[in-house]
Amino acid sequence: MDRRNREPKDQEFQERVVHIARVAKVVKGGRNFRFSALVVVGDGDGRVGVGTGKAAEVPEAIRKGVQNAKKNIVRVPRVGTTIPHEVLGHFGAGRVLLKPAAEGTGVIAGGPVRAVCELAGIRDVRSKSLGTANPRNIVNATMQGLLSLKTVEQVAKMRGKSVEEILG
Repeated sequence: MDRRNREPKDQEFQERVVHIARVAKVVKGGRNFRFSALVVVGDGDGRVGVGTGKAAEVPEAIRKGVQNAKKNIVRVPRVGTTIPHEVLGHFGAGRVLLKPAAEGTGVIAGGPVRAVCELAGIRDVRSKSLGTANPRNIVNATMQGLLSLKTVEQVAKMRGKSVEEILG
């Protein structure tokens, strides 16, 4: 089979555009406008990535954002349909509080946080965005929070104890 005709393996990723901004660069002849896109990609099963793209046209900016997001994919620990524990993610002025929720609660979150959580496969979570409404900072704070999550197994290994000792 020819390598150029093969379908890439990353077709299973869903993508979501979180924010599109028109940005301007002021030059001698006036302003040059471009579009900046903030995109989240995920497989709905614990893998999620965030990327940005900038181009003269919106579709090209989105394509670049998706390409960038696929380079930054990380695995998020989950317990069933929720997160293992409460966490506060920080990025710039953005702070995002994520709390585990009972099954059937759904994703209670604002736009940027909702996009990241849904594409990461988290079905039940409560959240609150604090500090800023800037979508880039909120998305990055959410990602930082999700990356700092630890499973019971990880905590037990870190402390040199068994899972039963940790859970009590």
